[in-house]
Amino acid sequence: MTSLMVLLQAAVNYLPLGQGLAAIGAGIAAVAAGIGIGNIGKNAMDAIARQPEAAGEIRSNMIVIAALVEAVALFAVVTCLLVILK
Repeated sequence: MTSLMVLLQAAVNYLPLGQGLAAIGAGIAAVAAGIGIGNIGKNAMDAIARQPEAAGEIRSNMIVIAALVEAVALFAVVTCLLVILK
């Protein structure tokens, strides 16, 4: 975690627009996560419609993948907030 903080401080110090770009990055991460989870849900519903007998397995895989996408997006937003708040 300390090496991440050092890199974030270097980004803020060397890039005058670092805080503004970090805010834009946090917004992009949130929107991209929403789009990704929407696509996961859409494809899971298509798969369940084609094979209703596999609905339980498809649903459990969908939940795991959506959680992973959400975790990556949360990490991106927290990283951007660390840049903004120094």
